[in-house]
Amino acid sequence: MVGAVSSIKALWETRIRRVQEEEDEQRKRKRKTRDGATGRLSVGVWEDRAVLARLKQKLQTEEGRLILRIEHEEWKTLPSCLVQLSQVHEWHIHRTGLQKIPHFISSFQNLLALDLSRNGVTEIPKEIGKLTQLRELLLSYNRIQFVPEELSSCESMERLELAMNRDLNQLPDQLRNLKKLQHLDLSMNDFTCMPDCVVGLPALQWLDMGGNRLQLLPEDIHRMETLHTLWLQRNQLEKLPDNISRMKSLDTLVLSSNRLTDIPPMMEDMSNLRFVNFRDNPLSLEVTLPSRRTKSEEEEEEEEEEEDDREMFGREFMKIYIQEARKRATAILNMHRVQC
Repeated sequence: MVGAVSSIKALWETRIRRVQEEEDEQRKRKRKTRDGATGRLSVGVWEDRAVLARLKQKLQTEEGRLILRIEHEEWKTLPSCLVQLSQVHEWHIHRTGLQKIPHFISSFQNLLALDLSRNGVTEIPKEIGKLTQLRELLLSYNRIQFVPEELSSCESMERLELAMNRDLNQLPDQLRNLKKLQHLDLSMNDFTCMPDCVVGLPALQWLDMGGNRLQLLPEDIHRMETLHTLWLQRNQLEKLPDNISRMKSLDTLVLSSNRLTDIPPMMEDMSNLRFVNFRDNPLSLEVTLPSRRTKSEEEEEEEEEEEDDREMFGREFMKIYIQEARKRATAILNMHRVQC
């Protein structure tokens, strides 16, 4: 009996010891897993802190504005920890290879200027519309093909630059709601016509659509009452609408390297026009500027001030061309009358 009891006791002691060993092993595994997760979390936290510290080194204060300036570094993406710097007023991020504007851009309610020129941005996120204080959006030399209608909610926008995005060829009609937009650069893209929303911008003063594929200008271009500078070089324009002469604020008009064969006679009365360029167009008439007599020193100084007027294919050329065209038209008409 004593032997049997001893055997049973030994069996139970063995079972209890195994259970305890299994429980100890399980506790060790849990502790190891917990410590590992904590370690990973700690690594992530420290990485964020390191990146944030690096970003803080890029901050500058200019004229009371806090500016984030990054140039010639590799930042293809922007970390989410950047939202901790939401008080920043301007981003200037150039030549970093940035591929995407983060959706958390909407957290930067104090943002006044967003300059991401010369990167690889392919999309403007819809969240951009929440930046109601944004005054400048500069995205030239990127890869944007589409502009979201939400951009029209940026009611404080004064300057928008989308030059050299190449495949960009249309804008949402809602952009006419940018009531304060004064400066718009759409040069070196793929537009074949001037978007109606552009003609409808009430405060627009400066427009560059050079280097596109424009074939015609809108007949109601005179609706652009506040426009003073219009760049249309290197397009495919074959004629100008007569109503261009009704653009009373226009003082600079660049039309070089198009397909124009004539100059509208009505443009002769555009006294507000200070600079115009018709160079490298297949104009139907050959006109040269008359030579000037020898001037005194005072007159030479005045002549320097009028240099733009005397430039070949400039303003004076335009007036002489229109006068010559009118003379030839009158001569042809008189010839027909004589023959009749």
